[in-house]
Amino acid sequence: MATAPTSKRQRDLTVGPIGATLLAFALPTLASNILQSLNGSINSIWVGRFLGEGALAATSNANIIMFLMFSAVFGFGMAATILVGQSVGRGDIEGARRAFGSAIGLVVGGALVITVLGWLFAPQILHLLATPPEAQPLALAYLRVIFLGLPLSMLGVLIQMGLRGTGDSVTPLWFMVLSVIIDSSLNPLLIDGIGPFPKMGIAGSATATLVAALISTVGLIVYVYARDLPIRLRGAELRYLLPEGALVRTIVSKGLPMGAQMLVMSTAGLTMVGLVNRLGVDTAAAYAVSQQLWTYIQMPAMAIGVAVSSMAAQNIGAGKWERVDSITRSGILYNTIITLVVIAAIILFDRPVMALFVGADSAAIPIARHIQLIASWTFVMFGATMVLFSTVRANGSTLAPLIILAIALYPVRIGFALLARPAMGADALWWAFPIGSAVSLVCAIWFYRRGSWRRETLIVPPDDGDGEENAHAVGEPAGRLQPTG
Repeated sequence: MATAPTSKRQRDLTVGPIGATLLAFALPTLASNILQSLNGSINSIWVGRFLGEGALAATSNANIIMFLMFSAVFGFGMAATILVGQSVGRGDIEGARRAFGSAIGLVVGGALVITVLGWLFAPQILHLLATPPEAQPLALAYLRVIFLGLPLSMLGVLIQMGLRGTGDSVTPLWFMVLSVIIDSSLNPLLIDGIGPFPKMGIAGSATATLVAALISTVGLIVYVYARDLPIRLRGAELRYLLPEGALVRTIVSKGLPMGAQMLVMSTAGLTMVGLVNRLGVDTAAAYAVSQQLWTYIQMPAMAIGVAVSSMAAQNIGAGKWERVDSITRSGILYNTIITLVVIAAIILFDRPVMALFVGADSAAIPIARHIQLIASWTFVMFGATMVLFSTVRANGSTLAPLIILAIALYPVRIGFALLARPAMGADALWWAFPIGSAVSLVCAIWFYRRGSWRRETLIVPPDDGDGEENAHAVGEPAGRLQPTG
């Protein structure tokens, strides 16, 4: 079985106190998420202040579309990350490299296809979204530049996911710091043409993001090879970039439901944006501001979910099932506490924060405050649901979370928004959020307790070209993937 040197930043997630290990892994991921969201917020401030509410609404619409495109290939990376985590838990470094190489081949290749299609059909996509006419030219200019950076962004995200799968959540944080510094610094320079920089308007904001993605991704690649980390590929290992048939089947069968889950979330988001856009530019801008604040509220859930998934995957790979339920309980507890604190802080200081985006006298601020009071509390339930989903996905159960999410978002959330709007007006859209989240949490608890996900297995299949040694390396631990009791 292949082994690799261990970096100081890699963490064995199968030993030590569960709560402390979970927090130590989650906090750098949370910091990365905060920086990423702060970067988006700073960029939105520059766009809103330099170019106005119409440009702000345009970036909001374009970013949701990018999330939709991003989702189309992201599930494969998530599946590969789980494979990496379980392989590391078993001590199978070669299996981790094979899974990671296949993910790069699949995801970056898919991102290139989406880039071309997105560039060509961006006007039609914006039209289907019912983007306000005054915002469409700005959204198109912004979106097309962002599409160009999608393959680089996907590669960078994959490397960060791979590092977290090996137990390293600190290195992705430092490269996120680098990306944020570059992006937020270049934004005003390229938007307004300050100094020697060209005046590019809203396209300048997207170009700054593209440059930041290029530099940070290249830096990550250099770091992985300089440290000779477990996910690096050298020599004959570079053939892993051409995905093996068995690995493709494993990654696709597990990755498609996870990618579809993100697609369901993003298409539901697009549908909601379409409903909001019909209420006018002020409400659209208010919703865009609310979404900026929601990114911060949901960050603890996303970071803790990543930590729970990584810890659960390594422990499942190591056969330590007795730790998995404790990991899940700790994740829900920490998420609830942190999310409540963030929500309370945002509710208390929402007006001055919102004024950063649209100005203190904007008509969008009272609307955005009203939205926050109704909908922001939903993220406590959202976080608990994400933790439960992260655990079951760590053992390859990906279809049930997709079904639960689809039910909660479409017949429940969107259905309520449409059916209740004649009686409740715009409030029907905002109340649809907590109602949908409550349904998804109840269903997630039921599935977690039901226990069928524990009978799933997710391993790197044998490499036909490596003979008996590798077949034994990935085959022998397979029996330990089953629960012990």
